[in-house]
Amino acid sequence: MEKAIRHFDREADISAVRSAIDGQNKKYRITTFGCQQNEADGEKIAGLCLAMGYLPAENDADADLIVFNTCAIRARAEEKALSLLGVAHASRRGKEETVYALLGCMAAEKNTVESIKTSFPYVSFTLEPSALDQFPSKVLETLQKKKRSFVYGEDDGSVCEGIPQDRKDPVRPFVSVMYGCNNFCSYCIVPYVRGRERSRNSADVLAEIRSAIENGGKEITLLGQNVNSYHADMTFPQLTDKAAGTAGDFVLKFMTSHPKDLSDELIAVMAKHRGKIAPVFHLPLQSGSDRILKAMNRTYTREAYLTLVEKLRAAIPDIAVTTDIIVGFPGETEEDFLDTMDIVARVKYDNMYPFIYSTRTGTVAAKMENQIPHEISAERMDRLLALSRTIAEEKAGLTLGRDYRVLVDSFDGENKTCRGKLPSGLPISFEGTEDLLNTFVFVTVTRTTPFALFGKIKV
Repeated sequence: MEKAIRHFDREADISAVRSAIDGQNKKYRITTFGCQQNEADGEKIAGLCLAMGYLPAENDADADLIVFNTCAIRARAEEKALSLLGVAHASRRGKEETVYALLGCMAAEKNTVESIKTSFPYVSFTLEPSALDQFPSKVLETLQKKKRSFVYGEDDGSVCEGIPQDRKDPVRPFVSVMYGCNNFCSYCIVPYVRGRERSRNSADVLAEIRSAIENGGKEITLLGQNVNSYHADMTFPQLTDKAAGTAGDFVLKFMTSHPKDLSDELIAVMAKHRGKIAPVFHLPLQSGSDRILKAMNRTYTREAYLTLVEKLRAAIPDIAVTTDIIVGFPGETEEDFLDTMDIVARVKYDNMYPFIYSTRTGTVAAKMENQIPHEISAERMDRLLALSRTIAEEKAGLTLGRDYRVLVDSFDGENKTCRGKLPSGLPISFEGTEDLLNTFVFVTVTRTTPFALFGKIKV
């Protein structure tokens, strides 16, 4: 079902903040944790700060508006955010006019918000992700009334268009196409902090893509908690087809996908636009055990997953397949873990992001019996990483002598070396000049290591 679209309408609050801080040279500082979606949100927060008249600060000590854009996917991310929040406050001790804001997924957790109210009295306000457009009004309220506020539980399932943004990297822009999640994997907090799925209208998405290209975008990443479950006025394959057909010299990526939503139509679109859509697919496995997948509420089997990988590689032989894996999920036996190792060995992922299971309060898995002791999870993780290193060395060796179209990410003037990445994310270095920065070049791989490549520009 399509969700309501609302348009940003806080211009009066923005103007009022500008008037309130006029001539005071006020500065802002944003610290972002977590995923690419949080990074995209951080660009909107920065856009709002600039619109209100704040200037960027190099550190918290120089900032009058301090924003923590938080992640709740793992406990460690929350602990780090709260710790750094305390450090930021200490750096501004005695400066009572400082505005502190906690945004992002932590601000959508009721227990966290209640803790912030009592344990962090200097925090001016919190805003859950769906309420980002209220940011200027909350800053104004803090400045004018010195009143604390905590926006929680107001997600109405709509999408707000038109929020100003300041892209951190215009050459590699993120474009959000949908928000939220309906899957309720038993280990995951995302549906509770990001809300239900809602998709942007395709016209708005495509207009943003065109604008990004016009402003120098070369590597455009479409974002969503479950990006290929996008469905507004068209499906995700249809949206991707139109996006890839946009005029310009760029490459299109997208993440993150759920295996249940990977359709034959999307694979066909990727094959159709080879050269425009990056030959990479992030396909989270999480576990290779059917029993654990069922407990995770992942809604696919190991065989169904392997069939998807076969389809991808049949249609796009040079595709890089990457994945996420959780080690030590509640009840995971040695046999279950070996099932995961088996799939990793069979698929031979081009890149893996393995994590030890982290209990998240409020999820189904947090209440499950047979929580795995850390020492067992850590030992299994060591074995998985060892297998990953072996596969990485094999995969890197297969690139030797091959040519890749690479976007130059950086230039080391001292060594006259350019750096970029293959679609899999594997970094490659090669001799070049500074004028190649942020352009595409063809590079031949001349030397390999398990986690880095070296090459030369193809003449």
